[in-house]
Amino acid sequence: MAWDDSDQRLLVVINDEEQYSIWPAYKPLPAGWRAEGMEGSKADCLAHIERVWTDMRPLSLRKALDATQ
Repeated sequence: MAWDDSDQRLLVVINDEEQYSIWPAYKPLPAGWRAEGMEGSKADCLAHIERVWTDMRPLSLRKALDATQ
């Protein structure tokens, strides 16, 4: 299936650095990523990511910056 296939079911996935991506629902998740809970079309998944991923900085950078304040 192609990424732009309207019938393609995708998952929103997140890694330990709290970075988001999309992944085909029928494929095993790659190492270091876990399902975030959202499944749907590409447009729905990307809209969800846009709503929830409000700070693009990796978690380790946010923690390091918080420690210096």
